[in-house]
Amino acid sequence: MLTKVIIVITLIVILGSLFSALFFLVKDKSGGARTAKALTIRIGLSITLFIFLMIAYYFGLIGQPHP
Repeated sequence: MLTKVIIVITLIVILGSLFSALFFLVKDKSGGARTAKALTIRIGLSITLFIFLMIAYYFGLIGQPHP
């Protein structure tokens, strides 16, 4: 159950970072430094989530996929 909560919270934070990057892209008329930073955070979180999913699968925290 804890694994599912961690996954859902991480996905929500990833979506929040994506929408903040969209907001900065639309509102910032000068450079896109804040947009790039928000997208970098999103990429880092996505990679972290992927690694967490692989580790959770390896240790059996998430079950086998259904056929």
